[in-house]
Amino acid sequence: MQKAVIDTPFPAASTAAAAPAAPVRSGAVLPILIALSFSHMLNDMMQSLISALYPMLKEDFRLDFAQIGLITLAFQLTASLLQPLVGTLTDKKPMPYSLSVGMGSTLVGLLMLSQAHNYSMLLFSSALVGIGSAVFHPESSRVARLASGGRFGFAQSLFQVGGNAGQAIGPLLAALVVLPRGQGAIAWFSFAAMVGMLILARVGVWYKAHIAAAPRKGARRVVAGVAALSRRRVATAILILVALTFSKNVYTASLSSYYTFYLIDRFGLSVHESQMMLFLFMGSVAVGTFVGGPVGDRIGRKAVMWISIVGVLPFTLALPHANLFWTGTLTVIIGLLMSSAFPAILVYAQELMPGRVGMVAGLFFGFAFGLGGLGAAVMGRIADATSITFVYQITAFLPAIGLLTALLPNVSEPRRPS
Repeated sequence: MQKAVIDTPFPAASTAAAAPAAPVRSGAVLPILIALSFSHMLNDMMQSLISALYPMLKEDFRLDFAQIGLITLAFQLTASLLQPLVGTLTDKKPMPYSLSVGMGSTLVGLLMLSQAHNYSMLLFSSALVGIGSAVFHPESSRVARLASGGRFGFAQSLFQVGGNAGQAIGPLLAALVVLPRGQGAIAWFSFAAMVGMLILARVGVWYKAHIAAAPRKGARRVVAGVAALSRRRVATAILILVALTFSKNVYTASLSSYYTFYLIDRFGLSVHESQMMLFLFMGSVAVGTFVGGPVGDRIGRKAVMWISIVGVLPFTLALPHANLFWTGTLTVIIGLLMSSAFPAILVYAQELMPGRVGMVAGLFFGFAFGLGGLGAAVMGRIADATSITFVYQITAFLPAIGLLTALLPNVSEPRRPS
């Protein structure tokens, strides 16, 4: 088994400039991966503030639901749709300090949001927070891969679990800090952005040194079997992976968005009880995300996709018909299995397109996640017209899209030495 390398991951800028670049080590650089995961937590925590503050903004600015939707659109257009473009640009020209600059955009957006006095300013500040996210995800995913020491799934899992934690913490902090104190309290979260900027600036120093040390061809590592694939076959495989991500995200978003309403309506639980069960589901998602990458390193990405997406189908089909005990049990199993797919999907896609790590990360973190959110919104409209139970009866079949995994090419993935 490879040992993680705990070297000096944050060299002083002057030292990095004066000394020749050191050779890239073969082990995972844990301090860099932990710094990226922590920064991911801060980034996604600040992102999740926006939607958590919608009730307060709606009341203070007397907004209708269409205007709330436009705020979401302004954020999503920058946070989701810009990510593949940012990733493509940084694939051609890596920008070590863009991570810190992106976090700076989030900082400015939060400060403007705390002082916004009109609707246009709300839209603009939300878009700035989205730009910060669009810059962060593709480039930080690239750095995580560079620091992985060949343990690509492990690195992506550790990176992604920070984002899951941030998404869970953000609404909680909004309820505890902002809602009791009002809009101006949003400014307190700019300190989190400042901490993120400092950490990412130090990561940028390490990144710059290792870009110089690693030969450019190293970024285009080709997995056995991929070189023989035609461009059409690779494009088809990427579309299948997007479809798998879409099915996973729509289902998990429908649970995270409507699960408490389902429990209250179906079983008569209190709000507190339903939130505790939601917490269990979100916890299982975090655990599954962290486990999925290392398992993929061991048994292969495609095997993880089969298990986590198609394998979850019996549990999603059973969920709408289960009693309260089995509902809680099934959602934990579903969260564990389904969330384990994303690190495997992302690493598999990056192997299919060597040299385009940023573009692939931007596509899956941004566009595919945006599609998942859009699908969840459609589920909300269906719930309004029918019932929450009917929504879960429909979405139960979404994991069947995982059968498309059979069409993915069988590439020979290198195993970690034991």
